[in-house]
Amino acid sequence: MQELTSSLGRVFLTIDTDYENRWIAVQWQGYLTAANVQAGARAYTAALAQAGFACVLNDTRAVRGPWDHSLEWVVNEWAPSAAQAGLRYFAMVTSPETLAQSSADSFSSLLTAFEARIFDNPAEAGQWLRSVS
Repeated sequence: MQELTSSLGRVFLTIDTDYENRWIAVQWQGYLTAANVQAGARAYTAALAQAGFACVLNDTRAVRGPWDHSLEWVVNEWAPSAAQAGLRYFAMVTSPETLAQSSADSFSSLLTAFEARIFDNPAEAGQWLRSVS
């Protein structure tokens, strides 16, 4: 497992290579800066490419606040490079009561590089990833 920390020393992302399910599981937390989003997305894309997997289980339930500040970069720069690294299926777990949900909805509606679905619980997200991989 890999942990990424902010400039204040707080963990904002954990990355786990799940060999049994053949996906990269990531868990975001706290308030995300644009630099955090970019560093985290690049780190788990590298883990995906290294493992040779096509799926990411992206849990954002512990994110506080929106991440719209990074939406353009995520859709236009990261997504095509992640698809090139092998990403085909992206399950995003969100909490409907958080502001991060609106960012996730915008991301999903703008995305064309790979298939993404939004879930409100990790069990359903994992079930979908197992069905497509």
